[in-house]
Amino acid sequence: MNPAAGTADVLRVGSEPHSSLSELARRYGAELVVCAAGEALPGSYWGESEAGLQGNRLFVRPDTPLHSLLHELSHFICMSAERRTSLDRDAGGDDDEECAVCYLQILLADQLPMLGRTRMLQDMDAWGYTFRLGSSRAWFEQDAADAEAWLRRHGLVDDLDRPTFTLR
Repeated sequence: MNPAAGTADVLRVGSEPHSSLSELARRYGAELVVCAAGEALPGSYWGESEAGLQGNRLFVRPDTPLHSLLHELSHFICMSAERRTSLDRDAGGDDDEECAVCYLQILLADQLPMLGRTRMLQDMDAWGYTFRLGSSRAWFEQDAADAEAWLRRHGLVDDLDRPTFTLR
C-alpha cells in the first residue's frame, strides 16, 4: 500500500452503502458486512480502511475504498474452493492469480453505477497500484492478456470479457 493511500481521493463505501454493493457480493455467494466507522475490519490483510475477508464474509466500513472492496471480492471469486473454505485474511494465490484479481476488479467496477471502469483505473493509480507500463489503464489495455486468459480458462469471464458471476 502507498503510504499516502489512506488520504487518497478515491471513491469509498460511504455511510449509506449503495445496494449494488451487497447485490454484487451476493451474486457470488459472499455477504457484505458493513462495520461501524473506526471499527477494526476483521479479515483485513492491510488493516486501516482496507476490506477484509473471512470465509464468505467481505468486511467494509464507510471509509473503505470501493477498489479495495472489489479487489477482495475478486480474490474470493478467483481462489480455489479449497482455499475459500479456510479463508481468513490472506487470500494467497500466485502472481498469475493476483493479476487476474486486478483485471476482474476492473471489470466488476462496471457493475456498480457509482464507479465504472474509468474511475476504477483512476482510483487504482491514486491508491498506488503499480504496473509495468506505469498506469492501471496502460496495463489493462496493453499488458493484461495473461490475466484475461486466466479468467477465461477458469470460466470467470466469457469471450466478450463479461463476468460470468461464477466462482472458480
